[in-house]
Amino acid sequence: MPEKFNMHSPPFDRLNVSQQKKLRESLDVAYFRTNEILLKPGAESQHLHILIKGAVEERSQDNKEIFAHYANDDLFDVRSLLDNTIKHRYIALEDTLSYLLPKSIFLELYHDNGQFAAYFDNNLARRQALIETAQQQQNLAEFILTKVDKEIYHPPMIFSPDQPLNQVTQTLKDNGLDSALVKLNNNDIRLVDNHHALPYGIITRTNMLHAVMLDDHPLDTPVGKIATFPVVHVENGEFLFNAMIKMTRQRMKRVMVSDGKEAVGMLDMTQILSAFSTHSHVLSLSIARASSIEELALASNRQRQLVESLLNNGIRTRFIMELISAVNEQIIEKAFELIVPPALHDHCCLIVLGSEGRGEQILKTDQDNALILKDGFEWHQCAAVMDQLTHTLQQLGYPLCPGNVMVNNPKWVQNQSDWKKTISHWSKPTSADHVMDLAIFTDAHAVAGNKTLLEPIGQHLKQIMLNNMLALQDFSRPALQFALPLTLFGNVKKDKDGLDVKSGGIFPIVHGIRTLALEYGIEEKNTFERIEALRNRKILEPETADNLSEALKLLFKLRLNQQLTHQHSHNRIDIKQIDRTQRDLLRHALHVIKKFKQFLGYHYQIRD
Repeated sequence: MPEKFNMHSPPFDRLNVSQQKKLRESLDVAYFRTNEILLKPGAESQHLHILIKGAVEERSQDNKEIFAHYANDDLFDVRSLLDNTIKHRYIALEDTLSYLLPKSIFLELYHDNGQFAAYFDNNLARRQALIETAQQQQNLAEFILTKVDKEIYHPPMIFSPDQPLNQVTQTLKDNGLDSALVKLNNNDIRLVDNHHALPYGIITRTNMLHAVMLDDHPLDTPVGKIATFPVVHVENGEFLFNAMIKMTRQRMKRVMVSDGKEAVGMLDMTQILSAFSTHSHVLSLSIARASSIEELALASNRQRQLVESLLNNGIRTRFIMELISAVNEQIIEKAFELIVPPALHDHCCLIVLGSEGRGEQILKTDQDNALILKDGFEWHQCAAVMDQLTHTLQQLGYPLCPGNVMVNNPKWVQNQSDWKKTISHWSKPTSADHVMDLAIFTDAHAVAGNKTLLEPIGQHLKQIMLNNMLALQDFSRPALQFALPLTLFGNVKKDKDGLDVKSGGIFPIVHGIRTLALEYGIEEKNTFERIEALRNRKILEPETADNLSEALKLLFKLRLNQQLTHQHSHNRIDIKQIDRTQRDLLRHALHVIKKFKQFLGYHYQIRD
């Protein structure tokens, strides 16, 4: 009947032409006055509601709990159509118009069209995957689907370890190659000490030249003796984008391609850049070559452009986070190298905390960092140098931390022994500030200087918190303190400042998962990796793990889209600027978080 009904958004775009025609011919329109009940608990639902205008609130049977709000283009109550009984009360908050799709027609379409049915699955991960598939058909660049295969990499040149250096050099020249692999003998001491590594070394023109000219190796030196081991590698069939992230993070020009334990090819950055339209590696090279803060700032300022390019080309938010995290780490490390005298690098370690430590920062946010000094090391100019480093990072686009969690604050500059004492103190139930300080440090990641200085401190933290339910109960409370923003949907409650996705959604997941990771001694820092580790340990059910990951991805994506659109860096999003599909997914994500918070409260016996 209604010709204006929108068939172009999920799930209705999954219907074929005849199914769409049947749906359109079956629709009716109903009008409901303010406070009128649309659906009553215990009754049998006869229609799927698709709102045209107005606002509807979903409440519990006793009216004590509000589950969701619905506005323009939202639909409900699918569950009652499938279960035959309405469980919640639906009330019009203002004069409301709604399309009504008869139950019989909905069920017919549901059973005849698998993709249409999949949209209504309660599992957020499956629904998000369906939506992303639709978006990919519209704007996903071809290269994100590109995998490492023989069409991209070239076959490897492989030498035996006993071949002389001069012969290898001639062979490379004759074949126009600047690198090759060396298949190591099974009794090679390097393999004995690294039994998980692949049995290959790599030689390049550069290290062969250094071997002869700088290290005085004779021309008949066995090539295995100078081959670099282990070789950085990617698996055949892995996403090419992952290979680029690995090469960017480790500053490699080339990687070996393996199939199991066998080398099947070599992949260099030129081949990747020919497949990708992004210039992340060029940015990485600019950072590495910067010899002044001004040059580093020029490279750093290109980050936002890179993020926009990746997002516009359909790259998933998780991939963007990994790549930008690697770039951020390089910028911060380079700033450290330019400010801190080289002779002191082995005596101190710069660590990043918070979202940067977890590898979950996309656009530049506040500085969160600390410094570890080697025990017994006295550095009288430390405060002045750390002031300079903080100022330099500010120049590079990293704002000052409002909480003063920075290396220019003596609280966050300590030697190894003092850091252990501080962490022991923070772990005792004392104050909310200590809980958050401990939470911040839990995500510590070493980026510059002597990175091994963090390891014993990390182990100390792990041992203190492992199965320490008293400390963990106190530690977990912040994940439960923010109310879920379910009442901010649609026209129910307009907030000019928007919905705070960090406090209302991102933080409860991040901190709740961080708490569980501490309880079970999980060493991963990234929240997605922590979720996967908790799933593998059977601490989280597979469906719960999937839903939490998808909810977090969605919140990151919604925040990033609006930050780029409106050129800001805060955590609030305008609900009116997201379409029905995203609103629907957001509502499901918040219900996933609600269930997770209930689980945390039960698990840590918090009954506040």
